[in-house]
Amino acid sequence: MSFRDNSFFRPLLWPTVMTLAALPVLLGLGIWQVQRLAWKEALIERIETRLHDEPQPLPAPDTWESLDVADAEYERVTLSGHFLPRELHHFTQAPDGAAGYSIVSPLEVAEGAVVMVDRGFVPVELKDAHGDLPEGEVSFTGTLRAPQHRGWFDGLDDTTKNVWMIRDPAIMGEGLEGMTVAPFIVEAEAGSFAGEWPKPKGTRIDIPNNHLDYALTWFGLAVVLIGVYLAYHKSNGRIGRKQKTT
Repeated sequence: MSFRDNSFFRPLLWPTVMTLAALPVLLGLGIWQVQRLAWKEALIERIETRLHDEPQPLPAPDTWESLDVADAEYERVTLSGHFLPRELHHFTQAPDGAAGYSIVSPLEVAEGAVVMVDRGFVPVELKDAHGDLPEGEVSFTGTLRAPQHRGWFDGLDDTTKNVWMIRDPAIMGEGLEGMTVAPFIVEAEAGSFAGEWPKPKGTRIDIPNNHLDYALTWFGLAVVLIGVYLAYHKSNGRIGRKQKTT
């Protein structure tokens, strides 16, 4: 009695063509997500480092036009000036998810130059009763943030009710005629101003990082595709086995 290797594999044309077309795509997407994961982790680490660095002076108004705001975002800055008598209420959430408003006020840091400052959060019921605007010259530290851009799901601003859905200094500063408005927002740090409200909520790193899940999904689909391909050929008698002969 002897054993003869009668194993065989006869691939079907179209299932093979479709698998060979789809498999590199799935693997490529998985590899791309791994690369994105490394980039995102490096970005978050850089932001966390910036949030703990020593604050730097606020960029001078004559540099605002050429400033790369995206590159400078999350830097801690020191600034001085006096608040103009105006408040804008940005609808948002507290860290615990409670609805409320960020109180944004223009700070004149040089003659004719203002920075929109997020002074902190107040609950909905304190929208119009949260204390007076700081008077006189103030100096404090904050975090430089890029403007928000209106997305598909962002509502429209209601200027009549003083409710703003995005923090965009260009839009918020449209009523400041004759003023140059900085192309960024500064979020005041805790302890910047007297009083309980508005309460600076601290800068949150709200950057989603789901690339590992996405990578595992794409690689998993590639494995499933190979499994389905082999199972289909086996069920159609296209994959043989070793058979015993005498």
